[in-house]
This record gives sequence, C-alpha cells and structure tokens, in this order.
Amino acid sequence: MYQAMTALGVAAESPYTGPIRLDGDPRGASVLILGAGLAGLVAALELKRAGYRVQVLEYNDRAGGRCWTVRGGDRITELGGETQDCRFDEGHYINPGPWRIPYHHHAVLDYCKRLGVTLEPFVQVNHNALVHGRTAFGGRPQRYRTVMSDYQGGIAELLAKATRQNRLDGMVSREDAEILLESLRSWGALNRDLTYAKSVLTSDRRGFERDPGGGLTARPVPSDPVALKDVLSSRLWSYLATGAIYEFQTTMFQPVGGMDMIARAFAREVGDLIRYNAKVTAIRQDASGVTATVADARGGGQPEQVRADWCLCTIPLAVLAQMELNVSAKMQAAIEAVPYSASVKVGLQFKRRFWEQDEHIYGGISYTDLPIRMISYPSTGYGAAGKGVLLGAYAFGPYAYEFTALPAAERVRRAVEWGATLHPQYREEFESGVSVGWHRVPGNLGCHGMWTDARREEHYDALCALDGRILLAGEHASYIPAWQEGAILSSLDAIGRLHRRVVNA
Repeated sequence: MYQAMTALGVAAESPYTGPIRLDGDPRGASVLILGAGLAGLVAALELKRAGYRVQVLEYNDRAGGRCWTVRGGDRITELGGETQDCRFDEGHYINPGPWRIPYHHHAVLDYCKRLGVTLEPFVQVNHNALVHGRTAFGGRPQRYRTVMSDYQGGIAELLAKATRQNRLDGMVSREDAEILLESLRSWGALNRDLTYAKSVLTSDRRGFERDPGGGLTARPVPSDPVALKDVLSSRLWSYLATGAIYEFQTTMFQPVGGMDMIARAFAREVGDLIRYNAKVTAIRQDASGVTATVADARGGGQPEQVRADWCLCTIPLAVLAQMELNVSAKMQAAIEAVPYSASVKVGLQFKRRFWEQDEHIYGGISYTDLPIRMISYPSTGYGAAGKGVLLGAYAFGPYAYEFTALPAAERVRRAVEWGATLHPQYREEFESGVSVGWHRVPGNLGCHGMWTDARREEHYDALCALDGRILLAGEHASYIPAWQEGAILSSLDAIGRLHRRVVNA
C-alpha cells in the first residue's frame, strides 16, 4: 500500500511554508464548518482570527476526528451498537488513527509549535525488532538486523564477484569498478576476499553469538550468517524497505501523551465555536447561503436548521455520499467516486514491558505475515517498571474486514494468539485490549480515501472546487491521503480560496 501511495506521487515534501495570511475584511461573513477533525479545526482557528463568524458542527462528543487517543475509562461504540470499555491503566493509551508525524510534514509540526504541543521521537525502524513469516525459518521470528545484514551482504558479494570477473564491462569503467568494489566492501560488510562470511566484521552488523565483554570473558564470538538463498526464499526482505520510504524516514515524531494532544490544543483555541453530538443529515445551499439540518447524535429532540453564508464540509466522503446534498453533478460524482480503506488497530496492555526486559526492543515495529501484520512498541517510557501497551495489530484490506467481522473480544483474543507467535510472553502477561475497525466507526466509515490515478484525473479538481457556497476539505481532498498533513493543507487551500471570494465579492 505504501509503495502504491508513493507511486501515485504522494511521497513529496509538504509545500507548507508558514501560517496562512487572510488579508482583507470579510465584513462579518459567516462560515459553517462541518466536522471538527484537523481540517475543520484549522479552518475554525484561521477563519476566526481573520474576523469571520464561525460555527462548527461535530458528530462526536470530542474534537479531532481520526486524531484520536483511547485511554482507560473511554468507551468505544461501533455500528450495530457493540461497545468496548477501555481498561488501560492511567498513563497508557493507543492512537487508533494517526500515530506518527514525519519530519517533513511541516504544517503539522508548525501548528504543534504554535499551539504548544510537546513532541517526542517516534521510532519507526528498530534493528533489534523482529521480522516473521509463517513458512520462513520454520516459523521462528528473526531479528531485523540479521535479515538486513545477510541480505545486503549476500547481494554485495554477488555483485563484487561479477565485478571482479569483468561481467560489468560496458556498464562501468575500470576506475568505477574499483570504486564499486570499495563501496560494496563497506555497504555489505565484505571480508578482504570479498565474501560475506562469519567474522567480527559481519557480526558487527548482524550481531554476535557472544557480545564483546570485559575481563576473562571479553572475547566476542562471531555469529553465522544465513545463506543468501535462504534469505531470499524467506521473503522477509520485503519488510526492509519500509523504513526507506519517504513517509517513514527518520526522524518521526509523536505528541507526548497521545496524538489527541493536537486536537485538544486546537479545542482550547476554538472550543467555544464547536457544537458536539451534532449529526448533520442534510446540506442545502441557495443563492444567499447554506443550511444544514442537524439532529442530536445521542437521539431525541427535533432536527433543526443551522445557516451561514458559506460552508466548509470536512465530513468523510463515505458518510457525505449518503447525505442529502445539493451540489453540482460533478462534485456529487466526485464524492461518490472515492472508496474508503478498511483498517483495524488493536491495543494490548501487558503486566510488564517484557519486550524491553526480555528482548531489549525499545520502540520500533516488528513485522509478520500473520493477520495482525505488525506489532509496534511504545516509543516512550523506556525502562519503566510496571505495565505497558503495545499496538498489537495494524491491518488493512481483507485482514481488516476479517478482524472487524468478529466481536470485539474475539478480535483482541486473536491478536493475543497471533502475537504470541512472535512473543510467547503474551500468554502470561496479557491483561486487556481494545480494537478499532475504521469502517465500523460511525461518522467515518473508513480509514482514508483511496485514490487512483484515474480517479484523480476524473474527479479530484471537481471535489476540491468551490461549488456555489460549499467547499470540501480533509485528507481525501489532498495528495497526501491518510495523513494529518493532507487534511491541514487541504483546509488551508480551501479557506484561502474562500477568503479571496468573500473579500473580492
């Protein structure tokens, strides 16, 4: 999925260069913002500062949308009414939606700075974490570093031999061939004879059988590399590219205390503009304004009408497509054209941080071909005594549907069962868990919009255009889908165009 997103051109540095300037007098114009996710919160903050009269209608009883953190005492209710009560201990949490911020997502980082949201490093790649395949190495998990070292070393040896045998003549000059050999020795940890074999040099990459020490037990014992053919047939090399993808390159960040610290910071600025538990059922526009029909999301009471001069709608398209809405045929077709990804996360609390205490894994992600797909270790609280919470599953596509077709307790049980394949301690140390399947979350009905090149060519411009008095914003109206940066940039672009229309009217 991430490779496909990169191919679609979304792996680019954010063009954000600083706070938006909305110069000019809006002359008391009013804007109705639908949704208090990050796109809606950014719009509310900037439009309020520019002098607009702003109202925000939010379906949930909290701000943030998918910028959400689940803690002990929280209740999760899915479509169909099934509820989960999170029983995590104080200080522990899971981020069901966004959970990391790339260093080149300048808008998110700038708003965190401006709003006083403290950040800390998020560890994406940990060379001491695990990679696992059900049919690889007898189903035994391997350290990320050993697979990477043996893969690179084996490839380097093959290429070095081909170079020495002049098989690259015509592709590199004699001078470049010598430089290539020098680089392969360095990159692949090759020995003097250009082989990748058991030695202190190779063990300094993949790890030692016995680490260097002190005194009479100081002498290290090198480890035995795995043959390249076995690494290739294991297919565990497929996990090595993730950390090289632009969105996941070091350094990454997370807010201290949970991702919703960003939403809470925005809410401190514009919370008085937000009406919570407001379920929008229809959006109608005419020549002079926009009217939204609103009901109490908790039930009871009569629907009412809320009106403004303009409307910025950040409601996810999977929900918006089911509403009564009078926009142009092109915008309506665009709204209906974008499917949403199914995704599930499972958070698991354990009695102790065994991944650190037993296996020396501090942050990072282990990968597997089991339905849980990955295990992410907390990037905070290192070495703390007591309990800890892991992201015990993060799955997309068919596995996400498989998980969320199950009762919540069964999803957690299976995450524990599959996770024990990588960490046998799961069985003794597990305490409680929660799961979030995004296509079963009311108000969202999916994780993120799934664009293709063909859909973008046909529908993207119509989706983002000012349609009468209605504009759309959100990650779905960006070239950075599934990321908070995309939601913020789409919002800034939309309100900038709206402001120019208002000022020039």
